[in-house]
Amino acid sequence: MSILDKKVIIWDWNGTLLDDVNICVACISDLLKNRELTVLSLDRYRELFTFPVIEYYRAAGFDFSKEEFEKPAIEFIDLYHKHLHKAALFEQTRSILTHFSQNGYRQLVLSAMEQKMLISSLKSNDILHFFDHVFGLDDHYASGKIEAGQRLIDHLGMSPGDMVLIGDTLHDKEVAETLGINVVLVANGHQSKARLQASGHDLIVDSLAELPKFFNR
Repeated sequence: MSILDKKVIIWDWNGTLLDDVNICVACISDLLKNRELTVLSLDRYRELFTFPVIEYYRAAGFDFSKEEFEKPAIEFIDLYHKHLHKAALFEQTRSILTHFSQNGYRQLVLSAMEQKMLISSLKSNDILHFFDHVFGLDDHYASGKIEAGQRLIDHLGMSPGDMVLIGDTLHDKEVAETLGINVVLVANGHQSKARLQASGHDLIVDSLAELPKFFNR
């Protein structure tokens, strides 16, 4: 077991701290149903979901020779925003944020959610105060987090070796590797544990409650 000697924890939001997977499945299935396409089960969703999300939409059956990607993307965001209040924090979210805060870690958020919606969501769940900084995207198209992650590192002015990213998808792994930081993946979000394991990554947990064992304080 690797022990991480870090100073900064960078959190993904959706599927890592916020349990919004079922809402995403319901919203995308509504869009598919309206186009007379096969709706997704939870398991199928976790096998298809990826970044950039346009590729996940294609895999789910959307035909972008018939419509522009922006049309279902905006429809999804409208539906998601309408139902976002139904998404709860994972059971261990508050306790794990408190644990790391009490043990002297700086905590930040790096998310593929649009910035204003992200801050609003953190506020409504009453956990914004745990984070020194919050980095989201400039639009709703979830193209990826690498650029925002680089802004985060530039803003902190710290060595990437002092940071660890905690997320739930292979894109989080990609972001961390591109930025030169460690990553721990939590297998209860938007991608299945089998997909995460197939990447060869060895720092994978089933829930947030397991995270402290990877840290030295």
